[in-house]
Amino acid sequence: MYIVTGGAGFIGSAMIWKLNQMGVDDILVVDNLASTDKWKNLVNLRFSDYLHKDQFLKFMAEGDDPFGTKALIHMGACSSTTELDADYLMENNLRYTQVLCRFALKNSVRFLNASSAATYGGGEKGFSDAHERLDGLQPLNMYGYSKHLFDLWAARAGILDRIACLKFFNVFGPNEYHKGDMMSVICKAHKQIGSTGGMRLFKSYRQEYPDGGQMRDFVYIKDCVDILWWLLDNPQVNGIFNVGTGIARTWNDLARAVFAAMGRPADISYIEMPEAIRDKYQYQTQAEMGKLRAAGYTAGLTSLEDAARDYVTGYLDKDDPYLDSRNG
Repeated sequence: MYIVTGGAGFIGSAMIWKLNQMGVDDILVVDNLASTDKWKNLVNLRFSDYLHKDQFLKFMAEGDDPFGTKALIHMGACSSTTELDADYLMENNLRYTQVLCRFALKNSVRFLNASSAATYGGGEKGFSDAHERLDGLQPLNMYGYSKHLFDLWAARAGILDRIACLKFFNVFGPNEYHKGDMMSVICKAHKQIGSTGGMRLFKSYRQEYPDGGQMRDFVYIKDCVDILWWLLDNPQVNGIFNVGTGIARTWNDLARAVFAAMGRPADISYIEMPEAIRDKYQYQTQAEMGKLRAAGYTAGLTSLEDAARDYVTGYLDKDDPYLDSRNG
C-alpha cells in the first residue's frame, strides 16, 4: 500500500492522481477533511481507504506497520505562510513528521517528505540544496522555520541518505482551489480577469525591481508529481532536493501568460503591498536544480506559458476543474 498524507490537499491529491495514472490505486489517504472543500479533490481519484490524521498518528507512534506500506509520501502539513501559532506548527509540521519518519525507517519504507523553499528566507544566502548549507539558512516566517527544523533534525540524525525531502518552490495547478488566500496567483488571476477584465499585482519597494518585476520560480504541479514518482522509482536517490524549474520569472510574465491563455489583452495594475508582509517578502526565488539532475532526473520541465495554458484551458475553464484519474 502507498500512504499519502495530506492526500486531499493540493500536492497530495495530485500525487494520488499520478499514482492512478501509473496504475496504482492501493492507496491510503490520510488527511483532516473537517468542514473544508478538500474532499472534492478526491472525487475523481481511486484509492483504498481514508484515515483522519490523528488516527493515523496513533498507528505510526506504535511503530509497527499494519498497512504493508510500500511508500509513505508525506505531503500533510500546515502550509500557510501566514500562520502565527508557532506551537501548532511545531506539532503539526515538525513533531508529526519526525514520528512518521521514524516509522518509515524502522519498517524500511520509502519516505518522501515535503519541505519548502520558504526555508531559504529572503534568498540572500542563495537557493542551494546542498546539505552543508543548511545551518546558514534563516527562514522569514514560522512556517518556513518549522520545515527547516525537520531538515536540520534529519541532517543531524544522519538519515538524509535514507529519506528524500523536497523543497517545493512556487507550485501551481489543479486541485488548489480549497486553499483560499494561499491559492496560487494564477488561480486568483483567472477569477479576477474573468470578473473584471484586469489583474492587480503588488508594487515593488526595492529599486532594482520594477512593479510586477519581483521574481519567482513557478513550477507546475504535474512536474512536481513526476519528480515524486521518479523518486519512488529510484529509492537509491536520497537527500534534500529543490523542486522548481531553475528559472525565475516575473509576476508580469505570469500575468501575461494567464491573459494569453484566456485569450484576453493584458491589463495589469499595481496596488500597495500590505505593510504586515513587506519585511517578509521574497523578491526573487530560483531553484538550483543541478543536484536533482546529477542524481539522474532527466525529464523536461513545463514552461510558465505552457503550464498556464494547460491549467487555464484544461481545468480552470471547465465545469469540473479537478484532476481526474480517467484522463490527463
